[in-house]
Amino acid sequence: MASLLEVKGLTTRFYTQDGVVQAVNGISYSLDEGGTLGIVGESGSGKSVGVMSVMRLIPSPPGKITAGEVLFEGRDILKVSDDEIRNIRGNKIAMIFQDPMTSLNPVLTIGRQISEALELHLGMDKHQAKNRTIELLEMVGIPSAANRVDNYPHQFSGGMRQRVMIAMGLSCNPQLLIADEPTTALDVTIQAQIVDLVKRLRDEIGMAVIWITHDLGVVAGFAERVIVMYAGRIVEEAPVRELYANPRHPYTMGLLGSIPRLDADRPEKLASIEGLPPDLIDYPKGCPFYARCRYRIDRCLEAVPPLESVGVGHQSACYVDVTTAQPTTENPYQEITLA
Repeated sequence: MASLLEVKGLTTRFYTQDGVVQAVNGISYSLDEGGTLGIVGESGSGKSVGVMSVMRLIPSPPGKITAGEVLFEGRDILKVSDDEIRNIRGNKIAMIFQDPMTSLNPVLTIGRQISEALELHLGMDKHQAKNRTIELLEMVGIPSAANRVDNYPHQFSGGMRQRVMIAMGLSCNPQLLIADEPTTALDVTIQAQIVDLVKRLRDEIGMAVIWITHDLGVVAGFAERVIVMYAGRIVEEAPVRELYANPRHPYTMGLLGSIPRLDADRPEKLASIEGLPPDLIDYPKGCPFYARCRYRIDRCLEAVPPLESVGVGHQSACYVDVTTAQPTTENPYQEITLA
């Protein structure tokens, strides 16, 4: 299957009064047509900035994409004109944001906000666009869609507003849908409904999906592959089942250890990752996870570990094999002291 999206060495910086924020540091990944990719990590790990860079939505100043390529259908969209990228956004690539109340215009009706994209990208007239808008609202589960199409955002609940955002994203039948923590502000019942809705629409329409979250539990039954990010870098990438069964980076192990388990024989104390992420202005020379890592060795201070294969389709950026607590390369007899 051909790659729909290829991100190569993407690097994004923010130039502030306090210094240069190294928000995204040379990330690379690909996504096939119709595939589903989960991107996970704690707040500040670069998840959202990474996909905002793909969409060319980084505010400039202070932000700037300083290196890398983003190939969409084989074309580097970082180099196309502003008019061309506007035609791609919302048409071929759609994005759902975290808080629908700040993404929707409070003074325009729901119907107008969805139909605007249909008129702009698909050339529909107002009557056609309104009928299609009602169809989309029905598709995402808005009850009495024909009666609610002229309502304003404040007249919908949080879950209904997020459904409206999904309808807006799907309005032009995009090839790629990027969902940036779309369920964070919702209760768990509504979260499950939104995830199931996107899964169903993905299967019906055949679009590819990038789902960004800080919660590994959300992507467990949804994504095919998972990328784990930390301090603006990809520290692990694997098929979803492989990642859960055989995590190979200490940070991933920490994230998985913090998830409550329902299949355990007895209640287990949740693990925590001590310490704080590094300062992205004063970025460390070596591994950014060093100060919080149980498996750290002297070599970790010297250089950032490269992302290397540790299995079929499985990559990890760590100098230590966490399954044996031994260095992976060089100095095989170096002693490891668990912190």
